[in-house]
Amino acid sequence: MTLQERLTASVVKLFSEGDQPLAHTHLYPNDPGLFGPDSVSWKIMGDVSSFAGGVRALLLQALHPEVAAGVADHSAYKSDPLGRLNRTSLFVTTANYGSMPEVQSAVQMVTKAHGPVNGVSERGFSYSANQPQLAAWVQNTLTDSFLEAYQTFCRPLEREEADQFVEEQAKIGALLGVVELPQTAEDLRSWIVHHPDLAESKALHQAWNFLRNPPLNTGQLVGYKVIRAAAVATLPNTFNQLTHATSSRGAIFAGRRIIGSLRWAMKYSPAWKAALDRCGATYDHTKFRSFEDRP
Repeated sequence: MTLQERLTASVVKLFSEGDQPLAHTHLYPNDPGLFGPDSVSWKIMGDVSSFAGGVRALLLQALHPEVAAGVADHSAYKSDPLGRLNRTSLFVTTANYGSMPEVQSAVQMVTKAHGPVNGVSERGFSYSANQPQLAAWVQNTLTDSFLEAYQTFCRPLEREEADQFVEEQAKIGALLGVVELPQTAEDLRSWIVHHPDLAESKALHQAWNFLRNPPLNTGQLVGYKVIRAAAVATLPNTFNQLTHATSSRGAIFAGRRIIGSLRWAMKYSPAWKAALDRCGATYDHTKFRSFEDRP
């Protein structure tokens, strides 16, 4: 097995549990889904920088005590971390690249799964996963994180491109019942940085501690820790007091190196390729990996 194949296999193994996304997307020819081939979302979400974006989003989401409590009280992330990773990845992939019937089915599944997720946080506030204000924090931190990761670890975007991505991702939030959906990258960052409901909590530190050293094999853990450190380094400095996190420019440099290596090994997302095939779009096949390419 070549180095390229070994790197790919190591990462793909993390996403091998559960259902394969877009398994039946070919049954909906010429359906562009929410975005389509000319979207910014397909470009950003199809790049391996999205790995860093996903980690960054999880770190940010834990800063909201009610969101963190919902995860701590109802999620199996400690006992089944790869299962939760795959379920989250399945939704994000389907929402971005699926045909409209697939997108609608994914949204219904998430809404149903969130139904029983309710309780009371450490600070005594009641929460429900389907509350629009909590869903807004989850959705908006995802959008901001994928955008920040792409611009840091792939390439900077023109303001118009960044704003287009935010507008596109807001469509996913709207389907989930989210009301607070900034429409520009600048407004989105401001909404996050100045959010009034963030606070320290035990659930925050539990989540951050778990994400500091998740149960991965040695090779995966080495690469993950570099990506996590790089993700932490992209967080707004205004959150340092809440997180007690420290970072350095070296973390960004190391993140760019490892993400560049993964980009070389894994190419562009097989989900992006499947969506392009469904739409009958033309593209350079050598730059993409297929779902069938699992080593």
